[in-house]
Amino acid sequence: MPLNQSLLPTMQYDAVIIGAGASGLLCALTAGDRGRKVLVIDHANKIGKKILISGGGRCNYTNMYAEPANYLSGNPHFCKSALSRYTQWDFQALVDKHHIPWHEKTLGQLFCNHQSSDIVEMLVAECQKSGVAIRLKASLKHVKRVASEGAEAFLLDTTLGKIHCTSLVVATGGLSFPTMGASGLGYELAEQFGHHLIERLPGLVPFTMDKQWLAHFIELSGVSADVIVSCNGQSFRENILFTHRGLSGPAVLQISSYWRPGNKVSINWLPGISIEDWLNDLRESKPKAEFRSVLSDQLTRRLATALCTYGELQKITDNGSKPVNQFSPNELQQLAENLEAWEFMPAGTEGYKKAEVTLGGVATDNISSKTFESQNQS
Repeated sequence: MPLNQSLLPTMQYDAVIIGAGASGLLCALTAGDRGRKVLVIDHANKIGKKILISGGGRCNYTNMYAEPANYLSGNPHFCKSALSRYTQWDFQALVDKHHIPWHEKTLGQLFCNHQSSDIVEMLVAECQKSGVAIRLKASLKHVKRVASEGAEAFLLDTTLGKIHCTSLVVATGGLSFPTMGASGLGYELAEQFGHHLIERLPGLVPFTMDKQWLAHFIELSGVSADVIVSCNGQSFRENILFTHRGLSGPAVLQISSYWRPGNKVSINWLPGISIEDWLNDLRESKPKAEFRSVLSDQLTRRLATALCTYGELQKITDNGSKPVNQFSPNELQQLAENLEAWEFMPAGTEGYKKAEVTLGGVATDNISSKTFESQNQS
């Protein structure tokens, strides 16, 4: 017969952390190092599921150039305290301590040489060293504040039984990757304890395009290009990737966090050069060459052909067949403008199932910027 959990004694911990992901484990090992009795619970069947799939299975675990300006927030100063107290170099020191081989990819992104599980094993080893208990397949049913020796504490009703703790840390993450077990539990708890929620949206997410656009560009699925992507005053220079549903790649993922439905996005297909000067030089060096051919020197032939047979570029270049020396000064200017700011309207995004982060969430009002502690509970 199953045990009647109501008859079991209440477990006692200094700190309970809900969520066995990156933030939960790092918080747990830090608290354990300070001599606290710590329990981590997670409803998943595996520790650090999102860590394991990050970076294509090699875990892009930090960035050498991470700084407050990289964080989106209605309160841009909020993250300064936390980032100054624990920097990317502190985490890198932990990686080096465990002799995990790593490499820099682009723009300061640091990846494991082997696999993401190296980072999970490192965090688990540090938790074990600090005496942290981790329990999986453990779900929270209810939590309430209680008085304990003149101070506030928390009583948790879980599938493990009743748990009493002085500190409760919610490290459940956002809504991204629901197949990995992501849920809205953290937001529910925030609201329960009086915190305001900001609209939540998928971020760092691929764009989807309408049927007409896909019909023209579908054969480019898998093709990438180094471009500048811009939207709402923000720009990123990295690769874009054509997919069977639209556009992805690092530049698109970055700009998606600034995009909202109804906004247009623009692409500079030839970053790093003056397109007007390039076009004028071609009139001298390759006057009889078809435009599609000279554009293929800068981009792949497939991409150049697709661009020259779509929208404004199709009209200006006669499907790319017009010789360079036959463009009027006005047409050359139009060409330059189109190649530098080629606009498209996303139909939407791939949603939380492909988003790497969740935008919005718990407002930073009434949260300490130094400790992330709820000021509603003091």
